[in-house]
Amino acid sequence: MTLEMWMLFGAGILGLVHLSAASFTFKAQVGNAYSVGARDEDLRPTGVAGRLDRAQRNFLETFAIFASAVLMLQALDRSGSWLSEAGAVIYLVGRTVFMPLYAAGVPWLRTLSWNLATLGLVMVMIAVVWRP
Repeated sequence: MTLEMWMLFGAGILGLVHLSAASFTFKAQVGNAYSVGARDEDLRPTGVAGRLDRAQRNFLETFAIFASAVLMLQALDRSGSWLSEAGAVIYLVGRTVFMPLYAAGVPWLRTLSWNLATLGLVMVMIAVVWRP
Protein backbone atom coordinates (compact mmCIF):
# COMPACT_ATOMS: atom_id res chain seq x y z
CA MET A 1 0.00 0.00 0.00
CA THR A 2 1.35 3.43 -0.92
CA LEU A 3 2.08 6.17 1.61
CA GLU A 4 -0.80 8.22 0.20
CA MET A 5 -3.19 5.31 0.79
CA TRP A 6 -1.91 4.95 4.35
CA MET A 7 -2.60 8.65 4.89
CA LEU A 8 -6.10 8.14 3.48
CA PHE A 9 -6.59 5.27 5.92
CA GLY A 10 -5.33 7.51 8.73
CA ALA A 11 -7.72 10.25 7.66
CA GLY A 12 -10.56 7.71 7.81
CA ILE A 13 -9.58 6.87 11.39
CA LEU A 14 -9.42 10.59 12.16
CA GLY A 15 -12.96 10.91 10.78
CA LEU A 16 -14.12 8.28 13.27
CA VAL A 17 -12.34 10.14 16.07
CA HIS A 18 -14.13 13.35 15.00
CA LEU A 19 -17.48 11.57 14.93
CA SER A 20 -16.96 9.96 18.32
CA ALA A 21 -15.69 13.11 20.02
CA ALA A 22 -18.56 15.23 18.69
CA SER A 23 -21.14 12.58 19.51
CA PHE A 24 -19.98 11.74 23.03
CA THR A 25 -19.52 15.36 24.11
CA PHE A 26 -22.98 16.25 22.81
CA LYS A 27 -24.48 13.22 24.57
CA ALA A 28 -22.78 14.30 27.79
CA GLN A 29 -24.30 17.75 27.32
CA VAL A 30 -27.92 16.74 26.61
CA GLY A 31 -28.19 13.37 28.33
CA ASN A 32 -28.92 9.86 27.23
CA ALA A 33 -32.71 10.27 27.05
CA TYR A 34 -32.41 12.97 24.39
CA SER A 35 -29.68 11.26 22.37
CA VAL A 36 -31.61 7.98 22.03
CA GLY A 37 -34.97 9.67 21.53
CA ALA A 38 -36.64 11.27 18.54
CA ARG A 39 -34.80 14.59 19.11
CA ASP A 40 -37.94 16.60 18.43
CA GLU A 41 -36.52 19.61 20.30
CA ASP A 42 -33.57 19.86 17.84
CA LEU A 43 -31.06 20.91 20.50
CA ARG A 44 -27.74 22.27 19.25
CA PRO A 45 -24.38 21.51 20.85
CA THR A 46 -22.69 24.39 22.65
CA GLY A 47 -19.28 24.98 24.18
CA VAL A 48 -16.75 22.21 23.55
CA ALA A 49 -19.46 19.96 22.10
CA GLY A 50 -20.35 22.71 19.61
CA ARG A 51 -16.72 23.26 18.67
CA LEU A 52 -16.19 19.53 18.14
CA ASP A 53 -19.33 19.39 16.00
CA ARG A 54 -18.07 22.28 13.85
CA ALA A 55 -14.59 20.70 13.64
CA GLN A 56 -16.19 17.47 12.42
CA ARG A 57 -18.17 19.29 9.74
CA ASN A 58 -15.04 21.19 8.73
CA PHE A 59 -13.13 17.90 8.41
CA LEU A 60 -15.86 16.39 6.25
CA GLU A 61 -15.66 19.37 3.87
CA THR A 62 -12.10 18.44 2.90
CA PHE A 63 -12.04 14.68 3.46
CA ALA A 64 -14.03 13.82 0.32
CA ILE A 65 -11.71 15.97 -1.79
CA PHE A 66 -8.63 14.36 -0.22
CA ALA A 67 -10.03 10.86 -0.69
CA SER A 68 -10.88 11.47 -4.33
CA ALA A 69 -7.45 12.97 -5.02
CA VAL A 70 -5.64 10.02 -3.42
CA LEU A 71 -7.82 7.55 -5.31
CA MET A 72 -7.11 9.40 -8.55
CA LEU A 73 -3.38 9.14 -7.82
CA GLN A 74 -3.80 5.40 -7.46
CA ALA A 75 -5.94 4.99 -10.56
CA LEU A 76 -3.54 7.04 -12.68
CA ASP A 77 -0.47 5.37 -11.18
CA ARG A 78 0.89 8.75 -10.07
CA SER A 79 1.45 8.01 -6.38
CA GLY A 80 4.92 7.95 -4.88
CA SER A 81 6.21 11.37 -5.89
CA TRP A 82 7.66 13.70 -3.28
CA LEU A 83 4.77 16.08 -3.95
CA SER A 84 1.97 13.57 -3.41
CA GLU A 85 3.61 11.90 -0.40
CA ALA A 86 4.51 15.16 1.33
CA GLY A 87 1.08 16.59 0.56
CA ALA A 88 -0.73 13.57 2.00
CA VAL A 89 1.35 13.65 5.20
CA ILE A 90 0.90 17.42 5.56
CA TYR A 91 -2.86 17.07 5.08
CA LEU A 92 -3.20 14.41 7.77
CA VAL A 93 -0.91 16.19 10.24
CA GLY A 94 -2.74 19.49 9.74
CA ARG A 95 -6.17 17.88 10.15
CA THR A 96 -5.03 15.91 13.21
CA VAL A 97 -3.74 19.03 14.96
CA PHE A 98 -6.83 21.02 13.93
CA MET A 99 -9.32 19.04 16.05
CA PRO A 100 -7.82 19.58 19.52
CA LEU A 101 -6.99 23.19 18.70
CA TYR A 102 -10.59 23.82 17.64
CA ALA A 103 -11.94 21.99 20.71
CA ALA A 104 -9.75 24.14 22.96
CA GLY A 105 -10.81 27.32 21.18
CA VAL A 106 -7.28 28.30 20.08
CA PRO A 107 -7.88 30.72 17.18
CA TRP A 108 -4.56 31.44 15.38
CA LEU A 109 -2.93 28.03 15.66
CA ARG A 110 -6.20 26.40 14.61
CA THR A 111 -6.25 28.52 11.47
CA LEU A 112 -2.58 27.75 10.82
CA SER A 113 -3.28 24.01 11.05
CA TRP A 114 -6.23 24.40 8.66
CA ASN A 115 -4.00 26.27 6.20
CA LEU A 116 -1.34 23.56 6.53
CA ALA A 117 -3.88 20.81 5.80
CA THR A 118 -5.23 22.75 2.83
CA LEU A 119 -1.71 23.18 1.47
CA GLY A 120 -1.23 19.42 1.71
CA LEU A 121 -4.52 18.83 -0.07
CA VAL A 122 -3.53 21.19 -2.87
CA MET A 123 -0.17 19.42 -3.20
CA VAL A 124 -1.92 16.07 -3.62
CA MET A 125 -4.29 17.55 -6.19
CA ILE A 126 -1.41 19.05 -8.15
CA ALA A 127 0.31 15.64 -8.14
CA VAL A 128 -2.77 14.19 -9.84
CA VAL A 129 -2.22 16.35 -12.92
CA TRP A 130 1.53 17.03 -12.78
CA ARG A 131 4.31 14.56 -12.18
CA PRO A 132 7.33 16.38 -10.66
